[in-house]
Amino acid sequence: MSYIAAKTHSTSSKPALRDRHHPVTSRASEGRRELMDRITTCVLDHDVAITGSNLAVIAAGLSGSDRRLAQAFVAREIAQAPVTQKWLDELGAGADRRSGLEELMDRIELSLDAFAKTAKSAQHETSEQRGAIDAQIARMASIGADTAPDIEIERLTSLSRAMLRRLSQVETAMKRSEAESDELRARLARARLDAELDHLTQLPNRRAFEREFRGAVEESAARGTRLSVGFCDVDHFKAINDTHGHDAGDRVLIAIARSLERHLGDNCFAARHGGEEFAVLFRGLGLQEARQHLDAVRAAQSARRMINRETGNGFGKITFSAGIAEVAGPDDARDALARADRALYQAKDGGRDRIAIL
Repeated sequence: MSYIAAKTHSTSSKPALRDRHHPVTSRASEGRRELMDRITTCVLDHDVAITGSNLAVIAAGLSGSDRRLAQAFVAREIAQAPVTQKWLDELGAGADRRSGLEELMDRIELSLDAFAKTAKSAQHETSEQRGAIDAQIARMASIGADTAPDIEIERLTSLSRAMLRRLSQVETAMKRSEAESDELRARLARARLDAELDHLTQLPNRRAFEREFRGAVEESAARGTRLSVGFCDVDHFKAINDTHGHDAGDRVLIAIARSLERHLGDNCFAARHGGEEFAVLFRGLGLQEARQHLDAVRAAQSARRMINRETGNGFGKITFSAGIAEVAGPDDARDALARADRALYQAKDGGRDRIAIL
C-alpha cells in the first residue's frame, strides 16, 4: 500500500470518533491518528529502522511540515522508488545543517545578551570603585604630617592613583567591549534578516515563514483567535519560462509578490515558499474570510496583462491557484499545512485560477 495514500486508507478502515462538543479537538486528534498511520505504513512497507532521525524525516515529509522533504517523498512515490536508509540519511543531513545553523545563531545571540549584562554590571561596579578610590585619595591628601609620615602618605597616594588609572583603563575597555558586542548583535540581526529574505521578490522566505507560522500558532492558541494558512502556486509557470525565458519568469514572480503585498491586509503574512509557490498566514481569519482576502489578490492578478520586454509579445493572463486550511490548534498546525497543500492541488485539478479550501 502506498504510504502517500495511506491517509485515505486509514480513514476509511477506521471510522473517526467525533466529539460533537469539541470539534476542534477531534479534528486535531484525527489528524494525528492519520499521520501516525501513514508513518507506520512507510516504516513497515520499506522495512527501515525505527530511529529518532528516521521518524523525524518521515514525519516531516509526510505531514508537509518541511516542503522540501514533502516534495522528495512525493517524487519518490511517483517514481515507485523504495525509501532506503541511505536516502533518509541524505535527506536528514540537509535538515540537520539548516537546524544546526539556526541553533548556532540562537546560541550566539544568547551569549551576546549574557555578555552585555555582565559587562554592564562590571562597568557599573568599576565606576563605583573608581569613585570611592578617588574620594580616598582626596582624604589622604588632606591628612597632616602629625598623623602619619609624609613618605607613607605619598606612597599610599601613589598606589591609589595607579589603581585609579588601572580602573579607568578597565572601564574604557568595558565600554569598548560593550560597543563591539552591540555591533556584533546588529550584524547578527542583519544576517538573520538576510537569511530570511528572498532576494528576488524581497518577500520573506520559507525559513521566515516557518518562524512566523510557529509564532502565529502560539499566539492564536494563547488569545483564542482564528488562524488560517494558504499556499499559492503560479499557473503554467514552466510554460512561461519555456516560452519567454527565465527573466520573464522572474518578473512574474515579482509581480505576484507585489500583488500579495498590495492587496493582503495588515494581519496577513506572505512569503515565497520556494520556486513558484507562495505561503500566506491569515491571523484572526477563518476559512471563508481568508478565502475572500486571497481571492481579491487572485482577481487583481488575473486582470493584469504583462508583456515580454524583448519581443513585445504578451504573456497572456498570469494567474495562480491556491489552497487554504484553518489551523484548529497547536496539535493541528502541521496537518493544516498538509490540508492547505492538498487544497492547492484540488484547485489545480479543478481548472486553475481558483482557490480551494479544506
